[in-house]
Amino acid sequence: MPKSLPLVGIACDVIANGLHQFHGAGEKYINAVAHGANSMPVLLPAFGEGTDITDLNSLFTVGDIVGHIDGLFLTGSPSNIQPHHFNGPAHERGTLEDPQRDSLTLQLINECVRQGVPILAVCRGFQELNVALGGTLHAKIHEVEGYHDHREDKTKDREGQYGPVHSVSFVEGGRLQTLTGENSWQVNSLHSQGINQLAESLVIEAVADDGLVEAVSLASGHNGQDTWVMGIQWHPEWQFESNKTSTAVFQEFGRQIRSAMGVRNR
Repeated sequence: MPKSLPLVGIACDVIANGLHQFHGAGEKYINAVAHGANSMPVLLPAFGEGTDITDLNSLFTVGDIVGHIDGLFLTGSPSNIQPHHFNGPAHERGTLEDPQRDSLTLQLINECVRQGVPILAVCRGFQELNVALGGTLHAKIHEVEGYHDHREDKTKDREGQYGPVHSVSFVEGGRLQTLTGENSWQVNSLHSQGINQLAESLVIEAVADDGLVEAVSLASGHNGQDTWVMGIQWHPEWQFESNKTSTAVFQEFGRQIRSAMGVRNR
């Protein structure tokens, strides 16, 4: 009997609360997967060596996890990817990192591509996608000559922080331009890290007005696969139902998941 709803894995952050560690994901991400992609969100604990959790490789592998999900959604996060994953300089003291999430997501991305499981990656997830496939990051975009400050204005309320602040231009004939029917769009911006060197297997889908890469997709035929992978630097999950472009992205994610399920289940 076929599943009525696809299962979409959402990689968790490790969140400190007092003396304890919790694994979780923001509600807006869960909501966008459930209602935007019409799929069942499944939170994936960030397995790895942590304060309370031990290495569970003896119980299952990343391949086992991917074998039980139909799509992967990689969310934004307050934490940054540890720079040793892309041969970058160490973060400044006080930079929030999440090594457990890194240890899960970077493996998950490659395994999903291998098994043909669609991926939608936003903000931190967008950066994870580039790193997992061999690209590098700038630690602080606002300190790189020629780029704007892409961080949120923390003096504003939540609505203000997630409001549109700059434009992106869609690559003509690209997947985003074809999907949305738009040539450009106004987007929010809440990040300090950004793409430096783009992974060879990724194709640019959108660029900010300062030249920063803001959206990518996986090149067709990568490693003999045609897995649907989309990475977006801004936050399309925020009030996605009232944003034409965001609605289109999540609906397409849901369609691609269902299409891939048909191929994998043959």
